[in-house]
Amino acid sequence: MTRLLSRLRSWTTSVPLAAAVLLAAVWGRHPGVFLAVVIAIALAGAVLAAVHHAEVVAHRVGEPFGSLVLAVAVTVIEVGLIVTLMISGGPETASLARDTVFAAVMITVNGILGLCLLVGAIKSGLAVFNAEGTGAALATVATLATMCLVLPTFTTSEAGPEFSTAQLTFAAIVSLLLYGLFVFTQTVRHRDFFLPVEDEATRPDAHAAPPSARKAAASAALLLVALVGVVGLAKVESKSIEDGLAAIGLPHAFVGVVIALLVLLPETIAAVRAAQRNQIQISLNLALGSAMASIGLTIPTIAVATIWLDGPLVLGLGATQMVLLALTVVVGVLTVVPGRATRLQGGVHLVLMAAFIFLAINP
Repeated sequence: MTRLLSRLRSWTTSVPLAAAVLLAAVWGRHPGVFLAVVIAIALAGAVLAAVHHAEVVAHRVGEPFGSLVLAVAVTVIEVGLIVTLMISGGPETASLARDTVFAAVMITVNGILGLCLLVGAIKSGLAVFNAEGTGAALATVATLATMCLVLPTFTTSEAGPEFSTAQLTFAAIVSLLLYGLFVFTQTVRHRDFFLPVEDEATRPDAHAAPPSARKAAASAALLLVALVGVVGLAKVESKSIEDGLAAIGLPHAFVGVVIALLVLLPETIAAVRAAQRNQIQISLNLALGSAMASIGLTIPTIAVATIWLDGPLVLGLGATQMVLLALTVVVGVLTVVPGRATRLQGGVHLVLMAAFIFLAINP
């Protein structure tokens, strides 16, 4: 009983539970200013708690499984949120899946990746990683993004940037197959391609005993609760964010970018902390794995959800977005090929991230 009370007093336990209780209390409401501030504080606490529990689970299961846990957990909850909003939101949500997935790709491949490369290069002079695994991940992300977000703009079976039913089914199947093949490659067949390249003896946690199975299971459960709190509270806060952005004259579409930034905060913090420990490969696994999961899990889920969705499903990117995606892929390839990066490469990716945000504000 004493151990249970001690456990409940820990902020990493109490904050996710408090966030879940708050989410249940405010779901479906439009919070006022005071409540919006409380939600923002709870959201920040849930993000930090999620990072802590993800690191506990990662230490128990090892890499690259640890990176996969956080990426998939966030994406599954995010996909559920997208589907819920699309089913209940009406015609104005026709492009929600496209906007959310594209924002996730740009944030992860340019924002998280660039920030981690910059942090790693500042700390060690060079950010060193496995070119084989990172290149395979980037190739998978580029293929999925092109198949699901670019091709709909050019197909002719449907008017507008949409897939026909057969095309959407094909894209969904291909997305699942590619994502499944990548996970098999990452965790079974070529696991060594996705492990940090630094000397294991120099790692800060190299000699730390992994947590017990019981502690890891508790952290896994609390991670799920924390992530539900993060995504759910971000959704509740979206109306306040929307009102705030409208008050300062920003476009409505930018709300999706802000929500994506909030939802991806746990992965961002976890990736930067890994970069600070000189574990650049873990950072890149998180960044590219999140981008891949966002496409590979969202599109198949949306394809099934179209059974209940009314109206069009807009997936094709506009010209400006396609230019940014193409430039991101080219720069990503040039960054990955050497297997090491300087501050310059990190800066270039961050500039692309800044361009994405700026053009979302000023299309």
